[in-house]
Amino acid sequence: MTGGKGQLRGRGLSTWTTRRWLRVGATAALVLLTLLGALGAWVLGRTGSLSTELVDRRSPALSTSFILEAALLNQETGIRGYGLTGTPDFLDPYRQGLTEQAENTARLTELLHGKRAAQGDLQAVQDAVTRWQERIARPVAATPSGTPSLLAIEQAAQGKADFDAIRAALTRLQDRLRAERAQARDDLMATLALRNWVFSAIAGVMVLLAALVFEGLRRGINVPLERLGTDARTIAGGDFEHPITPTGPADLRRLSGEIDSMRRRLVHELAFTEEARLRLDAQAADLRRSNVELEQFAYVASHDLQEPLRKISSFTQLLRRRYAGQLDARGDQYIDFAVDAANRMQTLINDLLAFSRVGRLRNTHQCLPMEQVVEQTLSALSVSIEEAGAIITHDALPELVADPTQMGMLFQNLIGNAVKFHRPGKAPTIHISAARDDDLWRFSVTDNGIGIAPEYAEQVFVIFQRLHTKDVYSGSGIGLAMCKKIVEFHGGTIAVDPDYRDGTRITFTLAPEPPQVTSLATEPLALQATAEQA
Repeated sequence: MTGGKGQLRGRGLSTWTTRRWLRVGATAALVLLTLLGALGAWVLGRTGSLSTELVDRRSPALSTSFILEAALLNQETGIRGYGLTGTPDFLDPYRQGLTEQAENTARLTELLHGKRAAQGDLQAVQDAVTRWQERIARPVAATPSGTPSLLAIEQAAQGKADFDAIRAALTRLQDRLRAERAQARDDLMATLALRNWVFSAIAGVMVLLAALVFEGLRRGINVPLERLGTDARTIAGGDFEHPITPTGPADLRRLSGEIDSMRRRLVHELAFTEEARLRLDAQAADLRRSNVELEQFAYVASHDLQEPLRKISSFTQLLRRRYAGQLDARGDQYIDFAVDAANRMQTLINDLLAFSRVGRLRNTHQCLPMEQVVEQTLSALSVSIEEAGAIITHDALPELVADPTQMGMLFQNLIGNAVKFHRPGKAPTIHISAARDDDLWRFSVTDNGIGIAPEYAEQVFVIFQRLHTKDVYSGSGIGLAMCKKIVEFHGGTIAVDPDYRDGTRITFTLAPEPPQVTSLATEPLALQATAEQA
């Protein structure tokens, strides 16, 4: 029967989860710590009360009794001197002693409240003092000054006997107060020793609890998790047939079983996943090759259009110079349209060439002070800045490893747009700032211009997307697209701040050092270089 109960108990404990073990352990520890804490609080309270009793009552009571004795001695000395000489100055100590006697008697009465034996001794002292004062002190003090008091001489023996009674009563009171103070000190020391023992026991119990908690966590959680981690690393190393052995509390065993079930499913799906990965790699390679070919096509197409476009532009300009005034007004207008279209086409092709070069040519990364880039950009845009009356400021800018040409193109497009798209009749104000953002630098170019509507915040970074006609604002619609490509090539992002309403704020991030760019194909680069040489 005993063996059967032990098996049932073991089977019941084996179903406990980690949460239940922790809850039971925490409850037991809290109960034990609460009991020890209550005992410690009682010991502290007892220590505090005994310390207060000793410091605030017993010791002050004994000290006050000595002060009272001194006051009575002053009275006796003053009365004896006055009685023997009749000199009034001897009454000053007597009167001062009366005042001190009243104060210290009241103080002792307060300190001895609740102490019947000590109060009885104090009352005996007061009675003896009253008898001495009624028989000797007051009558002697009332005699005329100038001559010795006959009463003092006649009652000298009686006065000595009465004051000896006062001394005896004071001695009994002081002896009792000394004994009570010694008893209070002994009680305090015994309580302090008990307090030290209790807190040592509390510290020992806490250390024992910490050791039990540590060992319980190690056996119940750490060891099963380490074993599970070892099995998982074995499986991750390629041994997918390695089984996972469930150990520990019920929930950890259940977790191990679920992981083992997942392992079995992974074994069945591994072949399919590998095949899918190979297909995805092939598609990614095709996509990279397609992107390279598209960029190469854009470059070659724009480069090859340069020669016929130059001929069109040259001959239309010759027609305008040679036959200007010989045709009717409509003919001159047609020629102007052709010249303007050729010029805009030339601008578009040049911008497309510059766009295709980003990330491909002149990748001469070097340590570059961004303030120097901004100053060079402002110098290049000085004419348009002066014509618009623009005010351009900037904060302290960092040094980055970047391509100087591309950084110049980036800031030239951003500052040029801020100057171009200003509010009519209002001088543009532009500010450039930079702040650390984790591992990146976040730049902001803020202006007070016409702004960008939130619905166009993404569209403005698409190549050839314009929000205004060429009659209102000149340009090809490729500037912000080029900025986006430059920023992304340097490991950052660019966007329009949608929360800024007083104009436009373009924010972009740049890495302190650009990411390593590996060439996807060497043949397109060689073809592009050959085309540029042509």
